[in-house]
Amino acid sequence: MTLAFCWLHWRRYFFEIDKGGPAPIAHEALERIAALYAIESRIRGRSPEERRAVRQAQTKPLVEALRAWLENRLKAVSEKSAIAAAIRYGFNQWDGLVRFLDDGRIEMDTNSVERAMRTIALDRKNSLFAGHDEGAANWACLTSLIETAKLHNIDPQAYLADILTKLVNGWPNNRIDELMPWAWAAAQQQQKLAA
Repeated sequence: MTLAFCWLHWRRYFFEIDKGGPAPIAHEALERIAALYAIESRIRGRSPEERRAVRQAQTKPLVEALRAWLENRLKAVSEKSAIAAAIRYGFNQWDGLVRFLDDGRIEMDTNSVERAMRTIALDRKNSLFAGHDEGAANWACLTSLIETAKLHNIDPQAYLADILTKLVNGWPNNRIDELMPWAWAAAQQQQKLAA
């Protein structure tokens, strides 16, 4: 496993400094990072090989220029300043921050992962009010089915309507595995191909 770090987490340090008033170094750092994101938005959805090629040709020189520029700025500011801390934070994470340049499968930030986790965290918090341990356990099972359905690009409402109908109509217990989201999705695909 290889650890990749999030550019938005580093960007947030510069943003906080910039919103506090005139901060030319932080502002320029934000503009340079925005240029990296502009490239990412153009290559989103392309194959990993294409993304890597564009990153090597276009993004890598900008990242290297950003590092050199920040190294020069770091020499000119107080070691105890907020901007120095922001720059050092990124330099301490540098290997993980630049890992996306060499692997087109890696995203520049962790936003997509955090969005996916937000629902789980919210459901966990909401289940605290289930009223009973058994109700909370049922809630957890249902939430797991819904989130797993989403991960398999299944409409959760259509999925639940279908499997609940099957269960009410006497679906055999020894075939419950066929109703799991991944198996259900495969069966739906086979039905479409057969039609």
